[in-house]
Amino acid sequence: MTPPADDQPLLAYKDEAFLDADDARPLRILAEYLQPLHAFERDRVWGTVVFFGSARLAADGPLGRFYTDARELARRVTLWSKELSSDLCHCVVCTGGGPGIMEAANRGATDAGGKSVGLNIGLPNEQRPNPWITPDLSFEFHYFFMRKLWFAHLARALVVFPGGFGTLDELMEMLTLMQTQKIVRRIPVVLYGTDYWNEIVNFEALARHGMIDRADLSLFRFADDPATALALIQAGIEPAAQTTGPAIARSRTSG
Repeated sequence: MTPPADDQPLLAYKDEAFLDADDARPLRILAEYLQPLHAFERDRVWGTVVFFGSARLAADGPLGRFYTDARELARRVTLWSKELSSDLCHCVVCTGGGPGIMEAANRGATDAGGKSVGLNIGLPNEQRPNPWITPDLSFEFHYFFMRKLWFAHLARALVVFPGGFGTLDELMEMLTLMQTQKIVRRIPVVLYGTDYWNEIVNFEALARHGMIDRADLSLFRFADDPATALALIQAGIEPAAQTTGPAIARSRTSG
């Protein structure tokens, strides 16, 4: 006799109590890798231009010019990306999905009629998905390290606007991956706002004290206007490879 439906045990992948438990953490981590990968393949997003910067920079605030510039630069990047291929999306604007500079960049991509990615993460304050992200490319992460992986995995170029702890963390993570050749393809890194960055980080002192090689200073360039930033991206980016899937970054020792 078939037992009543209410007595049927739950399938493991439909058991929410189990999926939220410590024992299922590896499944949750894997899901935060596979879900974006599926979406990028579906929408043929083969590479990104990543915008980092403060969630606190508002268009009408004291540093509002950076919001305006991020929006304009994202618009120009998107127009240029649309010229590269009518089929594959090689240089899609990608942000952390929140307000401030992130919102400005997603908004600029929308201004140009293009797609944009938002890699949001749940935080107590500030971080809510902005309305300018392409809906099918809006993701919510629990794990910071999986979010960072997706920033790095598809990055073809990186633009870093003024920001705080989170922006510094993201910038240094990417520079470390490049310095240690965990990412072997050339990724132009543009620090936007020369005066800000030279005040916040004394890069020259790091080299002078031997904490980095002087050659490491060539891993990034400075820009103070959208036209210069776009030119640095265009000059530094590697030609897109014709692949059958997203251009996942690789290190010298592993896939």
